[in-house]
Amino acid sequence: MADDPIALFAAWFAEAKASEPNDPDAMALATATPDGRPSVRMVLLKGFGPEGFTFYTNADSRKGEELSFDPHAALLFHWKSLRRQVRIEGPVNEVDAAEADVYFATRSRDSQLGAHASDQSRPLADRSTFEERYDEVKRHFEGRDVPRPDRWTGFRVTPERIEYWTDRPHRLHERRLFVRDGDGWTEGLLYP
Repeated sequence: MADDPIALFAAWFAEAKASEPNDPDAMALATATPDGRPSVRMVLLKGFGPEGFTFYTNADSRKGEELSFDPHAALLFHWKSLRRQVRIEGPVNEVDAAEADVYFATRSRDSQLGAHASDQSRPLADRSTFEERYDEVKRHFEGRDVPRPDRWTGFRVTPERIEYWTDRPHRLHERRLFVRDGDGWTEGLLYP
């Protein structure tokens, strides 16, 4: 048994990056609507460490609005090639503007422009409307750096629970659960 679930995640994530054919950083993000209904979608992990697991989005998107109402989330990584899953649950906080700026600057120019052109999660009459907005934004920023839009930001899930699931024959899976305990963690096993 390991006593550092973040170090274990780093080891598993490194293996996933070596074996997953597509998007080893893809994770399901579950939030809740104001009336308590679950809502889930795939996002990309953009950073992790003892402070938490970070992803970026438009704060006015559906997920951003749900997190402003209930700042708790669950994450799920499923690495089929390794026959492993990691489940993470905890409170969510927005990253500071400087951190969001640093990450935004690493994105491709097209992705930066798309962040300005998109009213993420809002109704769209037709694809050409978005493409026209994208072209307008592209012309507007021609020859200049593209700044981060004010409402485009990052969110960090601070883990309170992390479960490591390993597939075993005959559905006799292994489940290891880490639960935050002050500044450390307690660890135990769960029945499959």
